[in-house]
Amino acid sequence: MTWIEAVIIAIIEGITEFLPVSSTGHMIITQSILGVESTDFTRAFVVNIQFGAILSVIVLYWKKFFQSLDFYFKLFVAFIPAAVIGFLAGDLIDKMLESVLVVAVMLVLGGVVLLFVDKWFNRPATDQTITYKKGFWIGVFQVIAMIPGVSRSAATIIGGMAQGLTRKTAAEFSFFLAVPTMFAASAYKLLENYKHITSDNIDILIIGNVVAFVVAIAAIKTFITLLTRYGFKAFGWYRIVAGLAILILMALGHDLNIIG
Repeated sequence: MTWIEAVIIAIIEGITEFLPVSSTGHMIITQSILGVESTDFTRAFVVNIQFGAILSVIVLYWKKFFQSLDFYFKLFVAFIPAAVIGFLAGDLIDKMLESVLVVAVMLVLGGVVLLFVDKWFNRPATDQTITYKKGFWIGVFQVIAMIPGVSRSAATIIGGMAQGLTRKTAAEFSFFLAVPTMFAASAYKLLENYKHITSDNIDILIIGNVVAFVVAIAAIKTFITLLTRYGFKAFGWYRIVAGLAILILMALGHDLNIIG
């Protein structure tokens, strides 16, 4: 992986991590288009640059993030479903992470869902308090996002809206839940592949995190504004068009599989 490839992938991560369009799916597609070989380091890189995105949430929402222990317990409860399934189905998830076909199909299906989300959940509850029960069910929705192309952000925001939260409240809790979820995934991948991170490539990993951090800050601010004003429909159409474009290219014989 070259510096330019690392920066491009990190930009994609920063833009898409907190948008309901699937950051993992976009990075897989970007890696395929760039022809980046799937090695132990590149797989670790794609996951570990999420550290930068995590920091952007903490910096932007530090007043809301550093709350009471009760708030962190609720985050932990929401985190449990993904932690359990991730541990039990880790190998299967890793296999799907290299499938452009899975990403394309999930982009389309997820896009169709986003077209109707605002109609399905258009009556938020008066009480916007995040309870343990609501947190847990949001965590259950997050499990679906382990399928590449689904989008962790979309799944958890929809999960929050299904519990009566407004789009903004659901989005903010989704951002907060990303911190333990992405930290755990990144730390696990780092421990699993630390032998492949050497003095020859650690600078690439560092610059990737820095770029992801800076871009994610701008992306979060923009997303909250767009989501509050316009809802999910535009993101839904984007997903459908992107997914169909990939499927058409594959049907025409273009090899978009990641080199491994």
